[in-house]
Amino acid sequence: MDGIGIAMKKGSAESVASTEANFACAIQSELQRPYEPRFSRAWTLAGSAAVISSLSTSASLAADAGSFAEPVAAALAAYSLADLATGVYHWFVDNYGDASTPVFGAQIDAFQGHHRYPATITRREPCNNLHALARAIAFALPAVDAAASAAAAPAAAHAFAGVFAACLVLSQQFHSWAHENPRRLPPGVEALQAAGVLVSRAQHAAHHRAPYNNNYCIVSGMWNGLLDRHRVFEVLEMVVFFRTGVRPRSWDEPDAAWTENTTVTAIAATAKAGNE
Repeated sequence: MDGIGIAMKKGSAESVASTEANFACAIQSELQRPYEPRFSRAWTLAGSAAVISSLSTSASLAADAGSFAEPVAAALAAYSLADLATGVYHWFVDNYGDASTPVFGAQIDAFQGHHRYPATITRREPCNNLHALARAIAFALPAVDAAASAAAAPAAAHAFAGVFAACLVLSQQFHSWAHENPRRLPPGVEALQAAGVLVSRAQHAAHHRAPYNNNYCIVSGMWNGLLDRHRVFEVLEMVVFFRTGVRPRSWDEPDAAWTENTTVTAIAATAKAGNE
């Protein structure tokens, strides 16, 4: 019996070691998604420059007009609507398509990988998380600003465009902070999360629990309660289903390919990542 017990313990230890090795490989693979630091930093810088240019134009026009009230109001509206926009986009990539989907495939694959190993977002440098959205903004925002200037739009228009774009780009950083260990957060971020200015850890944690169909917004999370309470996304899913026959992922049993790895080893690895 002692021999059997020793053999069982040895087998169990080997199983744990194997699981740990497999998990480590999976984490390493997730962290090593194609990423070129120079290009990612350049795109992040280009997107940031576009935002700064837009906001500078707004400030100049507001100064000439002698009033900053309208640009400030527009900026607050942009901040609110950006939260809603991230929720709609997050809902879409979480529930529809796959890595082969045109245009959105890479984002869909990345979001599903994030659901599997959520802690990895906190272990990447910021530009790795931000560059995809910053690249889109680097192209789109100057065009929007040029059109606004050609139409002699007021400062508020540029303020709205600049703040909306900035919030979209930074949403992935806010998202990362919602997964971060509080001890590793930059000064002031935890207070902003507690005040509801940035999406909180507690609110976003609910998104990573079954049935994975709520709390999609990741700027401030201010829209999450309203959208979830009135089942807005559930209604949209019904519309999509009856029009196209396509079921959202949230209607099915959680798929191990994209739900969080909850083995003891995974939990320990995630905790370790948070404490580094």
